[in-house]
Amino acid sequence: MSKPTSQSEHSQQAEIWQTDAERALYAQLCNAFYAREIPRLVDEPDTARLKRLLASLPYYIERLAMRIVSGDAPLQLDSQNGSWLEKQKTTPPVYNKKDSKDFYSQHAKRGLIVPVLINDEQYTTVRIDSLDQVSDNKVHCNELGWFDTSGESLENTHIQLLKPAKAVMAAACCGHQWQFNKRITPKRLSLREMLLASNINWRNLKRPLT
Repeated sequence: MSKPTSQSEHSQQAEIWQTDAERALYAQLCNAFYAREIPRLVDEPDTARLKRLLASLPYYIERLAMRIVSGDAPLQLDSQNGSWLEKQKTTPPVYNKKDSKDFYSQHAKRGLIVPVLINDEQYTTVRIDSLDQVSDNKVHCNELGWFDTSGESLENTHIQLLKPAKAVMAAACCGHQWQFNKRITPKRLSLREMLLASNINWRNLKRPLT
């Protein structure tokens, strides 16, 4: 993530909105993200880390709100809760080794936002992560580790890289999850996940957003 800018720079950036509706949406999103993130920090035991997180929080929240207001994500926005909404499929996505192999062998690039299927003992969900290392036969996700180019995790047998597609990316952005292949209440995305979602190149999922 980029180095936080000053509060005055954020104030100047916020003035780019041309309409009262855009300004109101920006403010509403900032309020929603603060309401979401502050309770997460209450249980942080490391005082020094807590101070760092609090110091950087305004930058990341305002950056995210600006990206959402100026973006073109093909999803419905719940601005009061700072979440994306989309009709949930009745069953979770299915990992296809050949599809993932064909895609990541050709299109893996640093900075690409990718969907990761996670199957634990009870839940199935799709998370988004970003590629930060790419080699001839494997790729590394910033948070979820190493995968071979067919999408199989080299570190965790319960996760696989899916081929990016609009329906799968939408499921990840909306926090869709299933229990025993039945839909359950979507999970709320973390601030990091929302920032990744705001950087998806919806017009061309094969390329990072420039």
